[in-house]
Amino acid sequence: MRAKLMMLAALGLTACTQNVPDSGAGVGFESYDSYLNNRSAPQQPVGTPPVGTPLTGFSTDGAAAAINNAENGGVASILPPVQQNVPPAQSGARARGNAPAGIVETTSEMDAVGGVVPTGVSDEQDFEAVKARETIESDKARIANNRAQYQVDQPSALPQRSGTSGPNIVEFAISTTHPLGTQMYKRSKLGFTNVNKACAKFPSPDLAQEAFLAAGGPDRDRKGLDPDGDGFACAWDPTPFRTALN
Repeated sequence: MRAKLMMLAALGLTACTQNVPDSGAGVGFESYDSYLNNRSAPQQPVGTPPVGTPLTGFSTDGAAAAINNAENGGVASILPPVQQNVPPAQSGARARGNAPAGIVETTSEMDAVGGVVPTGVSDEQDFEAVKARETIESDKARIANNRAQYQVDQPSALPQRSGTSGPNIVEFAISTTHPLGTQMYKRSKLGFTNVNKACAKFPSPDLAQEAFLAAGGPDRDRKGLDPDGDGFACAWDPTPFRTALN
């Protein structure tokens, strides 16, 4: 019985055994010599031009190969850079220091054809340009020339005030020293005139003060402009004139 079981097991193992193809030349395999040769040769990414090929522009074949390689799970190859046709710079193109070849360096914010700075544009901020044409002696002479052209305007007499020869409110302001609201002159307590209506007739406090002084003020107040008797009509204030004098 045991012998029969061992025979059946041996037959089952024989039936399950598969023929392994020769690793030397089977389908999907290569010979060991070919493997060694390919391993020693330098590997090149798919889609990359052969070594030594000049990069002259965009390659559609290389791009397609790189896309296919990426879609299949591979690493995209490095495509050759696109070479752009850059037109040569014009001789009058604007540039700053250390300009590339073909571009003229300028020392001002304005350019002219051929790099010549236009007349009237100052280059005084350009140290190299100033150093090339100026010396300590020339700078000293220029300072002396500027000083010789200095002009000092002497003060002249103030012009005479034209127009009315009425009271001078400035002179009156600086002749007083008492503060606003301090009664200095007698006033009637009857108050026949409404001070608000009386003051509203004048466009400014200065004109009200002039009219007040011209009508006998500050001793008398015929127009009812100074009911508190301080000598200042309506809202006129002598403080600014006193301050200017000091």
